[in-house]
Amino acid sequence: MNDNNMRQVWQEVLDFWFPEGRSLQADLATHKDHWLWRMRGGADSEITRRFTGPTAEAAAGHLDGWASDPNSRLALIIVLDQFSRSVWRNSARSFAQDTAALAFTMEGLTNGHYAQLPTPWHKVVFGLPLGHCEGEDHLERVDLLIGLREEIAAQAPVHLSPVYRSLVKQAQDVRQVIAAFGRHPHRNEVLGRPSRLDEEAYLAKKQFPHLRAFQDLIIP
Repeated sequence: MNDNNMRQVWQEVLDFWFPEGRSLQADLATHKDHWLWRMRGGADSEITRRFTGPTAEAAAGHLDGWASDPNSRLALIIVLDQFSRSVWRNSARSFAQDTAALAFTMEGLTNGHYAQLPTPWHKVVFGLPLGHCEGEDHLERVDLLIGLREEIAAQAPVHLSPVYRSLVKQAQDVRQVIAAFGRHPHRNEVLGRPSRLDEEAYLAKKQFPHLRAFQDLIIP
């Protein structure tokens, strides 16, 4: 695949995943709907139809060159962290790219790529692997995630700030889960690992952070 084709693919990823584009004048209600679409699997069929090939390529490490630029790095993170969950939903493979996605996020936080992203929604998605990737330093990374989201919420356009305050709350909810269990229990069945008794009680409630997002958001 030549450079022009490579650029076309990662630009298609960004255009698809961010229907609001780069306009900071996005309507609040529409912007919330875009977030729910991104967070709750509403794009699964379209991702599978359009991006299964690039997702497999990224999982194999063949798209690592996208990390050379802030925007294409973000596209790579989206493919590894988000599209993998759609293409391989209900399979352990859907989470197998989390470590790679996290590495690209952490590097992008230190090399200036994150700071160059143009909108709050680009920055939130860039940071998703901090909360998604399980591991020994998970709680520390979620604290970093909360801090980043607090900064984003403070800098977001005033009319969109309710969305980003809700996303701070969602990250705080994730922290409670990781502090209690050290992992995401809702993945246990897919990953073939047994749930502890405390996790079974949590799972029975079905009050997972990604499903509770925006419950506190009131749109005038």
